[in-house]
Amino acid sequence: MTFVQLIDCRTNRFDEMDRLMDTWVEQTQGKRTATHAVVGKDLSDESHLVEIVEFPSYEEAMRNSNLPETERTFREMVALCDTMPTFTDLDVVRDEQLYAANARRLFDTLAAKGELPPFNGLLVEDYHDHDPLNEQDVSSMDAFRHEIEMWRDAFDLTFTVEDQIAQGDRVVTRWTWNATHKGDFLGIAATGRKVTMTGMTIHRCTSDGKITEGWWQYDGLGLMGQLEALDALEQ
Repeated sequence: MTFVQLIDCRTNRFDEMDRLMDTWVEQTQGKRTATHAVVGKDLSDESHLVEIVEFPSYEEAMRNSNLPETERTFREMVALCDTMPTFTDLDVVRDEQLYAANARRLFDTLAAKGELPPFNGLLVEDYHDHDPLNEQDVSSMDAFRHEIEMWRDAFDLTFTVEDQIAQGDRVVTRWTWNATHKGDFLGIAATGRKVTMTGMTIHRCTSDGKITEGWWQYDGLGLMGQLEALDALEQ
């Protein structure tokens, strides 16, 4: 179970504290078990700092605490603080990457049965899409909807999300696409064939979680091969 430690302290020597943390990161390279750290400064009291450190488990956090570099850093941190830091240990019982969840919802929407649902809660109006199939980028929600309807007219499709990585305002999704070729696609009449395609999409999100830009990469050559239409790529 993911484990989080909150370190609460007061100091007027923030720059020195920041350099101390940089030194700890450098000295524990390849040995530390912490996977993510965030430091926040209280808006109403600049001397009040809270650090949130994430570990794969409580046991890994204890291994990290037992590193000699961690013990030395702790003593130096106490010297920089106005009062003794306090520690709160938390087992994470819910961890939802909201941007990643919105990207996953988009894939579910693209493959929804029946009429294509609206994108209003998922995309911004001037959504910008980069698709290797298109010579020019799509630059609005309505234009993107038109592109998706073209795919949906040609294929009865589903997406399986294999992996997702979220960092900052970007979400990377590795997916597998399975479909039945049921309609015209790039001049290729319906074949009824079952086809599959793998790909990855990077989405950029706004602060309210909506997706504002997308970059697609997928195995279009493999898809055309399954449709026995590789000659169409040369025309």
